[in-house]
Amino acid sequence: MRDDAVVYQIDPSLFFDADGDGWGDLKGVAQRLDHVRELGADTIWLLPFYASPRRDAGYDVTDHLTVDPRLGTLEDFTALMRGARELDIDVLVELVMQHTSDQHPWFQDARRHRDSPFRDYYLWADEPPDDGKEPIFPTVEDGVWTWDEQAGQYYRHLFYRHEPDLNLANDGVRRELFRIMDFWLQLGVRGFRVDAVPYMIEEACRADPRDRGFWLLEQMRQHTRRHGPHVPLMGEADVPVEDYSDYLGDGDRLTHVLDFWTNNHFFHALATHEAKPLRWALDRYDPDMPGANRAVWLRNHDELDLERLSPDARAQVMRAFAPSPHMQEYGRGIRRRMAPMLGGDLRRNAMAHALFLSLPGVPVLRYGGEIGMGDDLSRPERWSVRTPMQWDDSAHGGFSTAPLEQLVARPIDQGFYGYRRINVQAQRRDPQSLFCRVQRMIAATRTAPGMGTHCVPLAVDHDAVFAMRHRVKAGQVLTAVNLAPQRVSFSLPDLDGDAREILSDGDYASTDAGRVVLEPYGYRWFRYGA
Repeated sequence: MRDDAVVYQIDPSLFFDADGDGWGDLKGVAQRLDHVRELGADTIWLLPFYASPRRDAGYDVTDHLTVDPRLGTLEDFTALMRGARELDIDVLVELVMQHTSDQHPWFQDARRHRDSPFRDYYLWADEPPDDGKEPIFPTVEDGVWTWDEQAGQYYRHLFYRHEPDLNLANDGVRRELFRIMDFWLQLGVRGFRVDAVPYMIEEACRADPRDRGFWLLEQMRQHTRRHGPHVPLMGEADVPVEDYSDYLGDGDRLTHVLDFWTNNHFFHALATHEAKPLRWALDRYDPDMPGANRAVWLRNHDELDLERLSPDARAQVMRAFAPSPHMQEYGRGIRRRMAPMLGGDLRRNAMAHALFLSLPGVPVLRYGGEIGMGDDLSRPERWSVRTPMQWDDSAHGGFSTAPLEQLVARPIDQGFYGYRRINVQAQRRDPQSLFCRVQRMIAATRTAPGMGTHCVPLAVDHDAVFAMRHRVKAGQVLTAVNLAPQRVSFSLPDLDGDAREILSDGDYASTDAGRVVLEPYGYRWFRYGA
């Protein structure tokens, strides 16, 4: 991945419907790549578009080597890749090999007879072992083993019961993994977001305890080098921060870890209006691990999982952003989009983006976050944050011309977050909109290459101010945001007289003797030395 990459996460089924059948599709993604470039992103991360019953948004795969017919064809995918190359946009796709759908031909053959060559592709038991494994979705599944009448055994599923776990200890499964990687890399993808990495490592360790199973990541990385030296492997690894180095190795395992640790403490800082939780969290990192090996985000396609926080801190975040039980999920997280969590406050949402884009790591924006889309809490589980993109104020927000009853999901059409009020077209015309503000923020990062690589938090004399010093090419950048709803003044001693402002939420007088003023939820970035 590029050193200064900005990643834009897209669910193809919900982005844009090019053929009018009610489902977003790959042609629709190709037609809207200009939006990605206009925003300033240079990489797209496509959520699963593979053949699937889509009971889990496509993570329940039935064929890893083809496209779900509702989303297009392999020809559509290659056309998308051509369009991305023309706009200099890299493409990451999902590598989902911790489990499959129970409709996958491997599983269907495996359950028919014990001598099936695919039987050992999955995990079976005559009696469920008492191994302490808990379901990932404890409010939905009451265990991780389910009886299969046809197979005459129990099969394991850490996720949903319709997603049996693959046995990564099996050589055949690992060969399939490498075959799938080769297939998509040969079609031109830049790399992969690897799903559920810690559980893959556990199964690899069962086959060979060498390096506690991390040899699997080394094999994957080595395999990608057949296609080039810099194939990204961005891993979903919600693990303690001190374990990140295990997943990255000596540059020979994952290239990036999705940084759940920072994400959790980011929301704790927002909830308390204080910088301390986030500054404390960043101080816990291994100083030898550059920020370039992490990926940071505000909200993604799942619940906001708060397991990295202490019980007291988690309760604070819940009270602030999900005070009602129907806003919470799985006993650990929040099933809301960013904008409604912040009460629709444009200033606060812009501040959150300015803070997020100044953190160490590769920034990942989820589609719709750049315009402040809302959520639909009438939908179950994580589906509340999975609604169609809102392009304009026409029917269905410009997502599709199909009748409402044919749509993959109902657009948000009422209230403050309805598409008549919140949409891309309207925000493009308004220089003070969230879209235009985020666009300016990304442009500012482009003027300071390396901002997210080498940076450290600064101690300042106001609890609500989070500040960082960034070492960039030919100089330094200082960033400061105000987490509070009140105007603040603070000292920023590192700010010298040659500093020039490269980003702010509004017009400010020049700084005086190192004193800086920020309006409520304000932000300012300064560059000097170049």
